[in-house]
Amino acid sequence: MSKEDNMMIGFTIVAIAGDARAEIMRAFEAAKSKNFQEAQAHIENANRFINEAHVEQTQLLAKESRGEVGEMSFVMVHGQDHLMTTMALRDIAKYFIDVYQQLERFER
Repeated sequence: MSKEDNMMIGFTIVAIAGDARAEIMRAFEAAKSKNFQEAQAHIENANRFINEAHVEQTQLLAKESRGEVGEMSFVMVHGQDHLMTTMALRDIAKYFIDVYQQLERFER
């Protein structure tokens, strides 16, 4: 696997994680507006994107375990970082959705 191939996988992971992050930010906005079903739908969409990025990541790890991966690129490292921070943001969003739901019940 060439460095260019690694870079393309990195770009793919960045793009997919970016789509997931956009869904997560929409979930925050929906929860803030008390649209909890919509917020949950955005989280589910984000999960689909995250799973798609994981497929790319897992394929790369499998190739690396077979000794097929050469030099890693900075783009690949950036992709991994982008994916992990997006996953952390998703977890925070789920927590905030719960908090917004509790606040709404308290306000009644």
